[in-house]
Amino acid sequence: MDRKEIAARSAVAQIQNGMAVGLGSGSTSLVAVRVLAERIRTEGLQVVGVATSAATEREARALGIPMTTLDEQPVLDIAIDGADQVDTQLACIKGYGGALLREKIVALSTRRFLVMVDASKLSLMLDKPVPVECLPFALGVARLGLEALGGRPALRRDQGAAYTTDNGNHILDVDFGSIADPGALGVRLAAVPGVVGHGLFVGLVHELHVGDTGGSRVFKPGQTPR
Repeated sequence: MDRKEIAARSAVAQIQNGMAVGLGSGSTSLVAVRVLAERIRTEGLQVVGVATSAATEREARALGIPMTTLDEQPVLDIAIDGADQVDTQLACIKGYGGALLREKIVALSTRRFLVMVDASKLSLMLDKPVPVECLPFALGVARLGLEALGGRPALRRDQGAAYTTDNGNHILDVDFGSIADPGALGVRLAAVPGVVGHGLFVGLVHELHVGDTGGSRVFKPGQTPR
């Protein structure tokens, strides 16, 4: 079993009968979707899912997971998702899979937000480029605003064209170097005209499930992942 699956199984084990479950996007989340489908088949687990992306929605439905929407289920019991980097305070950079806006909405709509990573995603300080979702209409304005904050934005591309999210927007991946205060930076990012979402998830994680060769480890706010 690889480390992603170890983390995914640890998080999915927290899902109980009757829950409304937010399903994240990305490679680890897709592993978790398959593990959840396995529990539904083998245990008769009864849940309903809300997907954070079209790709997750397709996979979940193909595997027989009952699905709904946030419109029908605006409060979720639990949500499980991956992350691209996690610091010692459980702040995360997310969005390399392109679903950061919907992922954050789901994270804010759930009673418990669980993040699943392999140990390689842990860092003393966040320092990877931060995905920032922008309206195409205001992409140039957003770029100038992000540069004014000290960032170096790069337009994400897909086969040469500007990458388009499920929401019809574009993503600027913005390099800020080492981020000493992710919360403060997140506030500044949200205030830039044209920005509709960013990949800094601060103060949202209830549990971090880390997969490693020796098994899974679970950390809660106030506990330093190692």
